[in-house]
Amino acid sequence: MTATLAGLAPGEVRRRMAAEGLALRMQPITVRVRSPIRAFAAQIHALYRDYEVLDPRDYADVDVRMLPVPGVRRFARPQVQFVVDGVTPFEGFPLDHALPMFEWGLNWVFVHRMHEYLVLHSSVVERDGRAVLLPAWPGSGKSTLAASLAVRGWRYLSDEFGVIATDSARVVPFVRPAALKNASIGVMRAFAPDSFIGPLFPGTRKGEVAHFSTPAENVRRGGESVDVAAIVFPDFQAGEAATAEPLASSATFLKLAGNAFNYETVGARAFAAVTAIVRRATSHILRYGDLDDAHRALDAIIAQGKEPRA
Repeated sequence: MTATLAGLAPGEVRRRMAAEGLALRMQPITVRVRSPIRAFAAQIHALYRDYEVLDPRDYADVDVRMLPVPGVRRFARPQVQFVVDGVTPFEGFPLDHALPMFEWGLNWVFVHRMHEYLVLHSSVVERDGRAVLLPAWPGSGKSTLAASLAVRGWRYLSDEFGVIATDSARVVPFVRPAALKNASIGVMRAFAPDSFIGPLFPGTRKGEVAHFSTPAENVRRGGESVDVAAIVFPDFQAGEAATAEPLASSATFLKLAGNAFNYETVGARAFAAVTAIVRRATSHILRYGDLDDAHRALDAIIAQGKEPRA
């Protein structure tokens, strides 16, 4: 039986993080995280409770240390540093913002290292073996929409990244907590009051942030890749009824390639993967102002299958 973080006592989580490190399987990678910060250890324990814990001696793709900044600043303005494999790529964050810094830092590491994949800026959900890419820029509502679908029976594959295996053009899950921001935090708490949303972090560089913990089943299925059946570009417009506008293949290709973090780096493999996805999937722009309306529109999109487009 797979050992998960929930099976470790809080004291053991703190001990490992302060010493040899806590090795977590976040498919498709393994992350070893170390930190002496007790509050951060408690937050990791709560947010990643369903993730597999590995032997700390096992190989880890990424070694992260969240360390208090030394010197006089630890008294006047306590800060934390994100250190990955001995390198400090960012300025310090306030000490009590260690969790959002860890999440954003890990995103940065993934984008800059995982070039065996094409990495899209996209949430991904799936139902009945059919994945839906939700590519969009900040403020479009993709994270809120993906989290809301996760609590209504859809499988959640990713909040921030659409990870595409370039040899098959299939989505590889990268199941991590969804970063909800500002008004979306209250929206999700009202929409899914029984779901777990972590502590609120006010005053970050992206405003207020809280993290939505995905259902445990989604974490357990983190090794199951899936074909893309639909590409839906979400566009939240407060008060608007949901409308799904079909998008031509040529426009879809340009928008999807433009949403990739590493398209130029991956090169010809990226071109081939995006081409394969666009050929097999329907694509729409979804404008919506209500989550239930958006769900109904996505139900219709996923049911219609591939249709010829210009």
